[in-house]
Amino acid sequence: MNMKRIFKLGLISLVLTFSVASCELERFPYDQIEQTQAFQTMKDAATLNNGMYAQLRNRMYGIFMYSTDVQADQFNATLDFGNRNGFPHRWEGFLAGDYTIRDTWQYYYSALVNVNNIIQNMGLIPTANATEEATLNKYLGEAYFLRAFYNHQMVIRWGKPYDAASSANDLGIPLVLVFDPTLKPARATVQQVYQQILDDLTSAKALLPAGGAPNSNRITHDAALALESRVKLHMKDWNGVVSAATAVVNSGRYSLITTEAGLVQMWENDMSSEVIFQVDASAPSELPMASPSAINNIYIGFSPSINRYTPDFVPSQWVVDLFADNDIRKDVYLQPKPLRIQGFDYEDVYLMVKYPGNPVLWTAANSNYQHKPKVLRLAETMLNLAEAQFYLNEGDARNTINALRAARGLAGLEATVTGQALLDEIRTERTRELLGEGFRLNDLMRWNLPVVRRDPQTPSDFLNLGAGYTELNKPAGDPQFIWGIPSNDLTTNPNLVQNPGW
Repeated sequence: MNMKRIFKLGLISLVLTFSVASCELERFPYDQIEQTQAFQTMKDAATLNNGMYAQLRNRMYGIFMYSTDVQADQFNATLDFGNRNGFPHRWEGFLAGDYTIRDTWQYYYSALVNVNNIIQNMGLIPTANATEEATLNKYLGEAYFLRAFYNHQMVIRWGKPYDAASSANDLGIPLVLVFDPTLKPARATVQQVYQQILDDLTSAKALLPAGGAPNSNRITHDAALALESRVKLHMKDWNGVVSAATAVVNSGRYSLITTEAGLVQMWENDMSSEVIFQVDASAPSELPMASPSAINNIYIGFSPSINRYTPDFVPSQWVVDLFADNDIRKDVYLQPKPLRIQGFDYEDVYLMVKYPGNPVLWTAANSNYQHKPKVLRLAETMLNLAEAQFYLNEGDARNTINALRAARGLAGLEATVTGQALLDEIRTERTRELLGEGFRLNDLMRWNLPVVRRDPQTPSDFLNLGAGYTELNKPAGDPQFIWGIPSNDLTTNPNLVQNPGW
């Protein structure tokens, strides 16, 4: 049975409720069948499950990752960036109707329609034996995981940062848990959204088989724990972070990379002992969609005809300076390259080269910058753990961050590094490790710190300079740290209210 037909009705409901007009490659035909008829056999279940993963593959990289990074403080726009991602980068003209906001919102909610359909209806499929029942339970657990994942991605973009004292009143996002085309839901509170996320993770952990394995292309119990540590970090539930993260870190199933060659294997070849969950991809038919962009090519932009690079964004000098020469990440994350900008050549400009494209996924002579999107990895889970431990036991936090530093070639922090100095080191290590992975703006918002762009690479005449670019300074709590509800959704759903400052 055609999966496209299965999901058409769900997508129509989302168009009516959220004015979602999907333009992705998963275009659905107009003919449709009654929804529950799709859930009849184990083959149907497998098809639905595979479709759920295909949608995730299209919602990890590209605008779903780099939009917040170029809005933050680590990258500068070149003169050739063509105003691509210019509104979030400048924090000017960044309106609730901007395609960045509109597309991110609509693609997350369109994925949730299909996830909700699986959660609602997977139980309709009859099973012949215990093996089939276990398979359906695993599919269902994966769906609960993804509902938690998508809702968390949205609440940290459109909801106020979690504050236990005010979360019961702070506005989050509309919670859509069932298929109903007549619904026009109001925004749930931040507390309600986070409670739903935690409930879904609890369901996921109960249904997924124990454990996991490196480089898993499927959602595992370990992945649910790693995501839980991320969610509870945003909630400042330090004990909860420690419990979830420790279960993964101490499992012995994952190990940190200790060589530059190993990092190349992870970021270029999509193989690593520390990847907890990444989404599968294969050429030519199972690659992230081209529109909206689901690849991270804006930092490289190699032009074969001139044998030079034409990136939209380059890292600031202060970012380059974060990496010592003995840090095995430096040459894997950052490399000096020849540029041509506005017809002029520049030598040895550092580019962010974390996403060079996996050669086995190329579809032509040059890189298409395609990768298996990495959803969760050990290093991030350890950084979650270290930050939480800081508020409970500084010695434990120092041990955790030193383990990561040692793996990356850095000396450990001395026992004399305590208090704010230790917290600053943990935050700096997070900044280094997660460069270009979509965390920076969320981290600054969570830490209640400003966005202050500083120290661009020199000479800087190939960059857009000035207050909206290299000198941008936005205080902590600026309204645009949180994105506005898309304009069209406010028009079509009168129960929605806009975020302040939009």
